[in-house]
Amino acid sequence: MYAAVRRGSASLGASAAGYGIGLGMALMLTNVGDAVAGVLGGFMMMMLWIAGTVHAFTVRPSVFPRSGPRSRQNEYAIHVAKYRRMLREDARQLAAEDPALAHELRIGRPDLPRAYDDGGLIDVNHAPPALLGTLPGITPEQVERIVRRRDDQGGFISAEELTVDADLPPDLLPHLTEYAIFLP
Repeated sequence: MYAAVRRGSASLGASAAGYGIGLGMALMLTNVGDAVAGVLGGFMMMMLWIAGTVHAFTVRPSVFPRSGPRSRQNEYAIHVAKYRRMLREDARQLAAEDPALAHELRIGRPDLPRAYDDGGLIDVNHAPPALLGTLPGITPEQVERIVRRRDDQGGFISAEELTVDADLPPDLLPHLTEYAIFLP
């Protein structure tokens, strides 16, 4: 009956009702007092028991689908990605409140030894060109433009300014907003 309710299946409901009626008939036959009816009732109970067990194992995968290891790995990967996003948000907030501390912690500089995990931020104003090339969607020629503009004007203040000044495609803006930081 539980499987019928969980799946919303009329056929499973009818099967459960059939098993119930069969069990009721088997119990009545065993209590009649006649030896033949008792044996028939016992035989019916055994057949219902075997058929019900086979039916339950047949229906089980559709009622209780397995969450395989791949699903757990994906859930863990999502958890890690959300955690890294939270680290980036915390690092951005820290950099906004205390830029000197952000420099000391080397936020946005995975190329330097550091103890602070910033979630994968890259400081566009101070990172070497090779590191800028690891930003999602950035090509080597775009890295050259970014470095040239950064050297000419002394840095950028936002992903929007970087996109406009370095003539980057607008579809890069969400990636830059997520992974770039602009320390003074």
